[in-house]
Amino acid sequence: MINANEILQKTLKIRQRSDELSQLISSPSVIADNKSWRALAKEHASLQDIVEASQKLEKALNDLQQCEKDRDAEHDHELKAMFEEECEKLQKSIEELCEQIKILLLPKDENDDGNIIMEIRAAAGGEESALFATELMRMYTHYAEKHRWKVELMDVNETELGGIKEVTFIVQGKGAYSRLKYEAGVHRVQRVPETESQGRIHTSTATVAVLPEIEEVDFEILDSDLRVDTYRASGAGGQHINKTDSAIRITHIPTGIVVTCQDERSQIKNREKAMRILQSKLYELYQSQKEKEFKDNRRAQVGTGDRSERVRTYNYPQGRVTDHRVNVSSFDLEGVLNGDIDIFIDALILKDRTQKLEEGE
Repeated sequence: MINANEILQKTLKIRQRSDELSQLISSPSVIADNKSWRALAKEHASLQDIVEASQKLEKALNDLQQCEKDRDAEHDHELKAMFEEECEKLQKSIEELCEQIKILLLPKDENDDGNIIMEIRAAAGGEESALFATELMRMYTHYAEKHRWKVELMDVNETELGGIKEVTFIVQGKGAYSRLKYEAGVHRVQRVPETESQGRIHTSTATVAVLPEIEEVDFEILDSDLRVDTYRASGAGGQHINKTDSAIRITHIPTGIVVTCQDERSQIKNREKAMRILQSKLYELYQSQKEKEFKDNRRAQVGTGDRSERVRTYNYPQGRVTDHRVNVSSFDLEGVLNGDIDIFIDALILKDRTQKLEEGE
């Protein structure tokens, strides 16, 4: 049996901290310091799921204790049976709450609640790969719409046939990173291209990278480390041609990272967007360096952004999509391409949590 009282004790300090934070964020001196207030408010919000589950568990334990007393004191067989049934329901509820709290107590990625920057690039397969990249972007756009998240296009490089060589966009919404981070890696498509006269199945790939959009960072981006170039934005087939140098290319000289943005007609807005992407890319770079330095290999092996890892195959002849990390398949190819990918993401989250629980984190 799960030791519910022990689990409840683990949450009491968190509830105390939540109460402290409630008082702090109501303090005029803290409210006056916007940066401090935002940090404390964010910490307070991050504790609420645990606080709520802890309160439910405490009530259920008290209810069970009372129910067992009533059952033991009752002499009427029918009423005694009713109390016994109620005790069993409460015990089941307690076990479920304990499992929920164990998951909530796992170390949480500090970026899970935030937005993401997603990059999709055509890889092996030429034009067919570019067309597949277009379908992936459409898939994620539909997925975002289902979750009422906003998609903001940053930069796109199209082909003459309507494919995408590479595209960068932001998905804005609470929890976007917590779910879409698992999409990073190599996506493979198997199908007969429209240009294939012999009807042979071709295999093409596209890469997906997922970065957290970072609001505040603890490192400084120096203007002297940046080279900023402007050029005229243009699209495939002459679409969106701009007669002014509004597109922006920013190169971070120390790392060689290059970011471009041409979606806006304003050079200032494009620069602001490009800096947002650069900030997230530098954050990812510094985080990966930190992990190597401390040899932190216990991080979940899914959603790491390693593009050499084939994560999913979209097989058109069989109408099947398979995620190789969890060996889960869907035979609703059309539904998946319309954004029904929770079957894979839910399985990946479960795998991630199971690994962390087994490791005792």
